[in-house]
Amino acid sequence: MNFTKVHSLGNDFLVIEETEVINISEKATLTRRICERHTGVGADGLLLISIKDKDKGIVNFRIFNADGTEPEISGNGLRCAAAYLYYKNKITSNNFLFLTPAGDRECTILERNNNLFHIKIEMGIPKLSSQEIPFDDGSIHKEIIDYPLSINQKIFPITVVSIGNPHCAIFIDRFLSRIEWHQIGREIEFHPFFPKKTNVEFVRVLNRNEIEVLFWERGVGETLSSGSGSCAAAVASILKNLTEKKVKVRTSMGSLTVEWDNGKVYQSGPSEIVFEGDFPFN
Repeated sequence: MNFTKVHSLGNDFLVIEETEVINISEKATLTRRICERHTGVGADGLLLISIKDKDKGIVNFRIFNADGTEPEISGNGLRCAAAYLYYKNKITSNNFLFLTPAGDRECTILERNNNLFHIKIEMGIPKLSSQEIPFDDGSIHKEIIDYPLSINQKIFPITVVSIGNPHCAIFIDRFLSRIEWHQIGREIEFHPFFPKKTNVEFVRVLNRNEIEVLFWERGVGETLSSGSGSCAAAVASILKNLTEKKVKVRTSMGSLTVEWDNGKVYQSGPSEIVFEGDFPFN
């Protein structure tokens, strides 16, 4: 099957068109095999796309994490899929629409330089209530800001939102050692208060317009960046009145911009085509 590897700030994905896997019923097994970094191609996830209307630029979008689980959405994944579609001349307009399990998401190609793209994605309206996220400690919360979550006999104030998928932000003055934040991220991902598990962001506020974030992704582990995670970290920062509504988010591999405007969240950042190939799967 033909695939294209694309990354957004080091968060890498393999893009495959649905026609390539129409006869494969076990897509989780395919994902685990092709995303394995030693015996497969290697990636954080698999993007499965199909063009519903080429003229109108309407595209169905599904994402599978490297462990085979299927999350609702991925900001970086959407930008990678957009870069692929434009690079392969599948969609000729600069504007098109992704149909995702989390809802419809508008996309705009802002700039292209050979195989490097700068893309803006609309990420929808953040969900803040415990029932929508979901977050279940036995009570109903309108918002979850600085909630005292107990992990390994320590209390971590967490701010929880959904950007189509659940996110838990922890604000820190300095980043912990890698082994420490990995352990905390793993514990929170599987915490019983998160019935669908959760992504975890470790956020350091630099000033009113800029934050720095480390990402622990549900079903993947550490990633070099995360589009939805960057949006969640920015929204959490805004909810806590630590930043303005337009925020530069620094990741391990570079920066993207998140803006919360008229209720909706938008992210703008790079995506780059890496290479194309053929993967034998049977």
